[in-house]
Amino acid sequence: MKQNLIFDTHSHYDDEAFDSDRDILLRELEEKGIGNVVSVGADMVSSQAALSLAESYDFIYAALGVHPSETAGLAEKDMNWIREHAGHEKVVAIGEFGLDYHWQDPPAEVQRKWFLRQIELAKEVKLPIIIHSRDAAEETMSILSQTRAYDCGGVIHCYSYSPEMAKEYTEMGFYIGVGGVVTFKNAKKLVRTVEEIPIESLVLETDCPYLAPEPNRGKRNDSSQLIYVAEKIAELKGMPVQEVIRITTGNAERLYHLNGGKGNAGNNEGF
Repeated sequence: MKQNLIFDTHSHYDDEAFDSDRDILLRELEEKGIGNVVSVGADMVSSQAALSLAESYDFIYAALGVHPSETAGLAEKDMNWIREHAGHEKVVAIGEFGLDYHWQDPPAEVQRKWFLRQIELAKEVKLPIIIHSRDAAEETMSILSQTRAYDCGGVIHCYSYSPEMAKEYTEMGFYIGVGGVVTFKNAKKLVRTVEEIPIESLVLETDCPYLAPEPNRGKRNDSSQLIYVAEKIAELKGMPVQEVIRITTGNAERLYHLNGGKGNAGNNEGF
């Protein structure tokens, strides 16, 4: 039986952690069970690098955007660059962007300004969004709801809030991004979320080189480690690992409108 390939919906392969062996690692991913990968921008430099990687490897796609912690120096010319490149055939999303109040640096009003601006841009270019939200549960939900950002479709990356809020997001049409954290012993909320949310609303992600799953927690992460995440979800859902991989890969293709995949997990029909 043909093996289903895992889709890594969120990676950072431009990171310096991969400088010594990036090409070797990437070219070995398929034999390790990995299909498509999305390399996600966190600032303007990494957005440009993500696009460069997508142009260099058939199986890599790019997301362009600016993480809330990197918004202090942003200018409208940066939004113009993202807009100009959003139509590239390998660009599949705007992100990651959102709110991160763990450190509140830059200040909340700066993060909020660029959160709203990138939602506006995503609507303009008609691409799904990758939302980063940390210690900002209620405000993130409020902004996404009030701006009808769900019209874009998208994913709540590295989900860390309650199962109840996850249900609200899936009803809005968002996918829930699940990575290595679900294998951690202290990940009780995420485990409950995975148990309670339909698998049709889940996508797999590494956030590599960060957040490696058990048994490699604390080491450099890469897409091949997603097998441990798939196994944990299979355990929680009481279903075969290959079925988890098949369904979440299909979800990812719908999220990013690849291979004929269109539409969102919830009731919203997107564009």
